[in-house]
Amino acid sequence: MESERKKKTEGIQKQEGTVKPERTEGREVMERHLLSSSKSLLVMAVSLAILLYCVAILKVNPGVSLILSALSAVYLGMAFGCPWKQFENDIGDTFKTMFMGMLIMMFVGILIGSWMVSGTVPLMMYYGLKLLPAPIFLVASCLLCCLMSLMTGTSWGTMGTVGVALIGVAEGLGIPVAYAAGSIVVGAIFGDKLSPLSDTTIMAPYVSGVDIIDHIKSMLYTTVPCLVISLILYAVLGMKFQGGHIDSQAYSQILSTLEGTFNLNPILLLPPVVVLVLIFMRKPTIPVFGIGILLAAVLAVAVQGKGIKEVLSAMTSGLGISTDMALVDSMINRGGLLSMMPSVALIIGAAVFSSALKATGVFQMFLDAIQKYATGRKSLLGFSYLLHLILASFTGVYLVTFSIVGPILGPMFDKYDLDRKNLSRMLEDTGTAFSPIVPWSNISIFILGTLGVSSFQYVLYAPITYLGVVFAAIYIITGFGIFNRKGEMLIKEKK
Repeated sequence: MESERKKKTEGIQKQEGTVKPERTEGREVMERHLLSSSKSLLVMAVSLAILLYCVAILKVNPGVSLILSALSAVYLGMAFGCPWKQFENDIGDTFKTMFMGMLIMMFVGILIGSWMVSGTVPLMMYYGLKLLPAPIFLVASCLLCCLMSLMTGTSWGTMGTVGVALIGVAEGLGIPVAYAAGSIVVGAIFGDKLSPLSDTTIMAPYVSGVDIIDHIKSMLYTTVPCLVISLILYAVLGMKFQGGHIDSQAYSQILSTLEGTFNLNPILLLPPVVVLVLIFMRKPTIPVFGIGILLAAVLAVAVQGKGIKEVLSAMTSGLGISTDMALVDSMINRGGLLSMMPSVALIIGAAVFSSALKATGVFQMFLDAIQKYATGRKSLLGFSYLLHLILASFTGVYLVTFSIVGPILGPMFDKYDLDRKNLSRMLEDTGTAFSPIVPWSNISIFILGTLGVSSFQYVLYAPITYLGVVFAAIYIITGFGIFNRKGEMLIKEKK
């Protein structure tokens, strides 16, 4: 009886009804009203239709679209008997998960503004223009972001610092920013997925019950081929810029404008060096970014001769100066806290939408379907990939779906004699890697806010975001790269 009651509390039963409250750590949990699968499916269909119609057809702001979609799920859920308190609690839980991400985003905006006014990012742009010829720029930028993300474990930090500088270099070299953004995203995601310092690389094996080193080794099967294909693509794209396609006069003017606007002293590299060292030492991200901001503020005053008010203004709304060269203005007038506010609003919308789907049982509906219809290894793997791809795409917050899907599917992988590292790799392929091309995902929103390029623009030039799922499908069909619990690859498994 006790085990049956616990199953009901976890929402595994399929019938509609309410779940009695339990006491957890001395605190009573409210009753949850569970919708039937058909009603959950209706909620999902209506909310998704509204989201896609607003974003894809009407071109409405994704934040507004997410809020409207969430409201439709809330109203339908309440009409079917779900109390508002149920939604309120789930929204609060989701915000706890996402709050630090939003705070980091705000700090990145301030960091970029401070590094602009100090001359740190302009100096990095200047060196990039001098040292990275256009034909090899995309390959070099991808590898540079790979290295930084691998060492630091943060794709967001990589894109928000080096990535911003590389976008400016691309503009100066006459390379389409969509190309540059694709190479930056691929490099940042590649390093993030394989770095033992990354939060996703830690969380995916943790929720799946896998050793982190085994997880990283498994990730190589989908990640390395994607990187190789990406580098070949960038080498081919770089050939477009052979033979003097760049306006040499404009190129020289950009360099002279940067030299005339900023005091390009090598000491300006101190903030990024300190930040990279501290992140590599696994110091907390926000205090580290704070040090980077303070160092840049001191350099802005000491090296650039800026006043405190100018520095604080740049931290708030970006640099905002005119150099009489529009291209340079677009390169350096970036960053500031306010530049991140639209992105923060979008993440709030994603959190509300995700919470509404969870509260109305959409997540549980998919999980129940897998438990019912997965009858073998291939079907389990296929359903698992499809499930997490859908949930992570719906919500735009893969860390939330990691914690839901991983623990529930783990025992099913054991049942079918599949190593759980197949599960942890699936979470990253369909979450960490795929989310940058979901327009309302938190990382896609972050990229738009920092690099100024939407997912629709760079998707074709970021193969790692979609080829990981393609390779995964091939492996499921062939058995290559899929392991049983003895560590044997299924394609070599003895019958």
